[in-house]
Amino acid sequence: MTNGRDMIPQKQIDRRIQEFVEACRAQGIKTTNQRMEILQELARSEQHPDAESLFLGVRKRLPSLSLDTVYRTLRLFEERGIITRVGSIKERARFDANTKRHHHFICTQCGLISDFYSETLDRLKPPSEVEAVGTTDTVYIELRGICNACQAQKRAQS
Repeated sequence: MTNGRDMIPQKQIDRRIQEFVEACRAQGIKTTNQRMEILQELARSEQHPDAESLFLGVRKRLPSLSLDTVYRTLRLFEERGIITRVGSIKERARFDANTKRHHHFICTQCGLISDFYSETLDRLKPPSEVEAVGTTDTVYIELRGICNACQAQKRAQS
């Protein structure tokens, strides 16, 4: 069963929300109605929405919600490791509720951000030169290029 929006299985959305609630409890963060609505909106999307998109989606259900509240909530979630910020494209920060180890492909033309999983990249060790800067906790790979839809559109225009 899916939610009908981005075709994420409801089971996966429920898992993300449950992980969020557990992370909040473990860190002493209150799971207010506004925070839950923001997280649910994020968990339903595979599009890695920006704060404004989340605001517009949640505001349909919570008309009194402010954009500032969305930004502060996302900043708190990011600081606590509940969500991740995904590389900025066209100056807008994007966010991801998928906390499973994964990487991102970012289209440099349309801004699409797509998750992908790779055991090969998961095993990638940081180069020794990084030790001069600090200790690495996580290796996160972000690949940039042109998505299939943009390539097809370009071919159709040629």
